[in-house]
Amino acid sequence: MSEGPKKSKYSATRRLFLKSKLLKKAASLLLVEIEERKHEKERVVNECFPPLAMAGLSAQELKDLCKELNNKIDVVDEARYDTALKVDKNHKEIQTLTEKINGLKGTKRPNLKRVKKPTDNLLGASADTSKLMKADFKANLKTVKKEEDKKEDVVDWRKNIEEMSGMEGRKKKFNTGQ
Repeated sequence: MSEGPKKSKYSATRRLFLKSKLLKKAASLLLVEIEERKHEKERVVNECFPPLAMAGLSAQELKDLCKELNNKIDVVDEARYDTALKVDKNHKEIQTLTEKINGLKGTKRPNLKRVKKPTDNLLGASADTSKLMKADFKANLKTVKKEEDKKEDVVDWRKNIEEMSGMEGRKKKFNTGQ
């Protein structure tokens, strides 16, 4: 029993011909179906909403017609509102049921990777010395020396000006600057 490539029943040209025939038939059926839908829609619209005969109506008859149309609009709006509420209710119910199903299934846990621990950690865990060894964080902190600002003695500024005046005052500045 050899399992080589299978020979097809039809040649490539025959398959292509059949495929094109099927596509043409499907296209013609689709056009017919579209026309049927169009005629069905027109029939339903004409059945639900007959054409208005307003020719030769008096003012009172036109008012009555408007009131009747307004009442029909109200009925349709109520039906639309009711169906919208039903749809919302069903949607909420579907959401709660899916949440319940997910809750029953449980959340899917991801596959965890194995982490290699150093032998020191393993030994520390087995000897239970980790409780005894507390990290002393304050010992590792740098000490900061606070420099106290040098407070200059408050001297009467008038005396200072008199001392610095003249050549001797400039000589003092020069000597203290060095």
